[in-house]
Amino acid sequence: MAPTWVLVLLGHMVLYTSVSSKKVCGRPPITDGIDESALKRVFEVGEEVTLTCEMGYLPSTTTPRRISCTATGEWTSSDLACSPRMCPIPGPLQPLAMGRTEAPFKSVLNFSCDDGYIMQGANESRCLHDGTWSNPPPTCKAVNCPLPRPPADGRIVHDKPVTGTTTRYGQGWTYECNPPKAPSFERGSCSANGTVPEPPVCRDVSCPIPTGIPNGFITFAVMRQHGYKDKVRYACNENYVLQGEAEIQCTNTGNWTSKPVCRAPCKVGIKRGRIFYNAKKIWIEDLKPNRVLHGEPVVFYCKNKAEKCGYPVASTCNDGVLPLPECFEEPGKVEYNLRAKTLPSEIAMCAASPPATPSSTARPT
Repeated sequence: MAPTWVLVLLGHMVLYTSVSSKKVCGRPPITDGIDESALKRVFEVGEEVTLTCEMGYLPSTTTPRRISCTATGEWTSSDLACSPRMCPIPGPLQPLAMGRTEAPFKSVLNFSCDDGYIMQGANESRCLHDGTWSNPPPTCKAVNCPLPRPPADGRIVHDKPVTGTTTRYGQGWTYECNPPKAPSFERGSCSANGTVPEPPVCRDVSCPIPTGIPNGFITFAVMRQHGYKDKVRYACNENYVLQGEAEIQCTNTGNWTSKPVCRAPCKVGIKRGRIFYNAKKIWIEDLKPNRVLHGEPVVFYCKNKAEKCGYPVASTCNDGVLPLPECFEEPGKVEYNLRAKTLPSEIAMCAASPPATPSSTARPT
């Protein structure tokens, strides 16, 4: 019985050997830019393939590179690399290219014009395989508008001299009416879509009797209603500072322009110490009267206890309020009268002031 089993086993071995297949190679590994149009999915052992760069790419070697399918089912190596051909970026566009002067094959430039300009040319350009662009950069031509019509009872004053029968996008003008009438709107311009506004209507306008301002007065005005473009002037009481335009004007809407505000002076809220004000050091009792005007700075002196030196900290009068720096410590009577030379304002100044913290810059007086 033993020989029978041997024959059976040999039969199986022959059958197995007859159905086994040879090694083959799949599509070779390729990098960007290598032409794969002629590559098959499967190659027999011993087959060769010549690798080339596809159109628009430059080879790293001057001679073609051939690779072979080996008995192990692997390909021989190749040192071919394909780099994209470059297109020079047009000079006028280089400031927008962040320092780049070239763009690789297949790059796309998209163009657009600002509002009020019409594009003449293609809105995109592609870098071609031969290193040129598919389209030149377009030009942006300013929109033109017809000249505006003046109001029926007035005229137009252009911001810039106008010649011909058109004006360009963005150029503006002012509408004026024959006195005492006012235009329903005063300004016009050539719009991005090439149109101009219809002229305004000239109409009678008056503003109410002007009112006073706190801590100030009207310098001269007849207390009556006022017409378009009439003006009234304000001033402040002594030691108050005028903030805003001193002169207001009656507008085409029948309202006055914004009135100014009179800002209050400040008192330096310390009893003992020395300050720097109006370009000189002053002991507080010598500040007579004790008053600084709105917007004026006052310098106080603080002490760096670790370094044993003084440093200046400025504060500004703001409409009656002069905040004291958080670091400022008002001296006691004995220290102020008997040891004045030890005060922060009198000792050596620090080489650098310590950095201020958000919570320790100033405190109200």
